[in-house]
Parts: sequence; structure tokens; C-alpha cells
Amino acid sequence: MAPVPSIPKAAFWMALSIASFLAMSVAGRATTAELNVFQVLELRSVIGFFILLPLVMTNGGFAAMRTERPLAHLARNVVHYAGQAAWLYALTLIPLAVLISIEFTTPIWTAILAVSFLGEKLSRLRLAAIVLGLVGVVIIVRPGVGSVDPGHLVVLGAAVCFGISVVMVKSLTRTDSVVRIIFWMLIIQSVLGLIPALYVWRNPPVELWPWILLVAFTGMSSHFCMARALAHADATVVSPMDFLRVPLSALIGWLLYHEQIDAFTAGGALLILLGNLLNLQRKPPRAAEVAAS
Repeated sequence: MAPVPSIPKAAFWMALSIASFLAMSVAGRATTAELNVFQVLELRSVIGFFILLPLVMTNGGFAAMRTERPLAHLARNVVHYAGQAAWLYALTLIPLAVLISIEFTTPIWTAILAVSFLGEKLSRLRLAAIVLGLVGVVIIVRPGVGSVDPGHLVVLGAAVCFGISVVMVKSLTRTDSVVRIIFWMLIIQSVLGLIPALYVWRNPPVELWPWILLVAFTGMSSHFCMARALAHADATVVSPMDFLRVPLSALIGWLLYHEQIDAFTAGGALLILLGNLLNLQRKPPRAAEVAAS
């Protein structure tokens, strides 16, 4: 049985997803300072698989993980793996708040692809939420003020990959459970990253293992919660909620890495918050819709 559409439930799962993504940002910066990006991705997938196993066993075991859409899972994870590699690499190049801000071109691609391929409707409220969020991001990044950092272009490429991935996940939630989607994500990405990881492998220092475990857990939990949110609401509703990561990442960057928050960042964050509040509004159903329900 498909989950009942519910914006409050989608918002709850997105809050958990955002918390996981923020924790993964901090852990990712700590691990990529010592290890190659491909090794970090491989450790994340392999350890994440064992973390997921209890959920697999309580949801029917390995037999329940069979899917009728293997090619869709493969395509989604090839794109997502490329996006994750680019994102982690950019994490070593530019400030956290700037990285997250540029990443939030993702809803543009998500909205366009969801409308084009999933048949979702882009209402005026949803469009306004996306526009406000993107204006807020532009205010924070202020493109054209200085030279373009290569890290900016790397994150932009990651954002395109993430937009494609979000739409594919939404499509997969129509036929596959969330646990099954995450199961195949960890399996496929472990295989994809094995050879690159072995090529650059070095034994992690003992003090780095807590960060590695945190990357693995949040790498799994962030996508599990995202998929649960997408099961309760359209991608055009869920994706703008994620804009809240911009001001929150700026706060973390200030607290942990002494990255400054200026008036532009604060103003952009307010617009992003306004866009999210607008996105959560729902019009009352028309009489005809009530009668038909």
C-alpha cells in the first residue's frame, strides 16, 4: 500500500534528512582532510550496508529486496555516485556555506524534471517557493562579485546530478519500498566505487574512525529520510524544504570553522525560510474535489 500523501509527514522526514546531511557535511570535511574522496565513499557505502541490515531483516529479509526495476536503480545510483563524489571533492575546496548554497540550484533541475517526466504540477505557490529560495541563494553567493572558484563549478555539476537523482527516487517510491531503494543504493555504489577506492587506499588513522562511522550512518539515514519524505509528497514540495540547509550550514561554518556570516547571508537565509513557509501552505480543496474523494 502506497503511503498516504501528507505534507506534515514529509516535513518531518525532511527535517531528519536535513539533520543527517548537516552531520555528514561536518564528518565529510574531517574524513576528506585525511582520505581520498573515493575511499570515503566506499567506506560509507560498505559500512552503511551493515547499518541498514537490521531494517532489511525486519522488512522481509533479502527476498523482499528483489526489484522489478534494476536498470532504474542502476541509473539512479550511477548519477548519484557522480554527484556525491563531486560534492565531497568540493567540500575540500570551498567554505561549507558557499558549497551548500550553490548546491541549491538542485531544486531547479528537480522541478523541471519532475514536471517533465513525473507529470507533477508546478503550482504558483511551489514556483514562488523555488524562486524565493533561489533568490536567497544568489544573495548569499553573490555571483559576479569575485572570480569563479573551480569548486563552484564542481558543486554545480553535483547539483545537476542530485536533481536527476531526486526525480528518480520519487519514481522508484511508486513501486519500491524506501528500504529497498536504500539497499540497492548501498549495494550498487559499493560495487561502483570499489576499484577507485582500492587504487587510492590507505589505512585510516584510529582517531578518524568515529568520523568515518558518522559519514556511513548519515549517508544512509539522509537518503532514507529523503525517500520517506518523497513517498509522502511530490518532489516539487519536498525539494524546497531542503533550502533550510543553507542558513543552518552557514551557522555550522561559523561555529566550527570560523566562516563569517554577513548581512547578505542573513538576508538570503530569511528569503529561503519565507520560501519554505510558503511552500508548506495548502489551498483548501474545492467542493468538486471533496465530492470526488
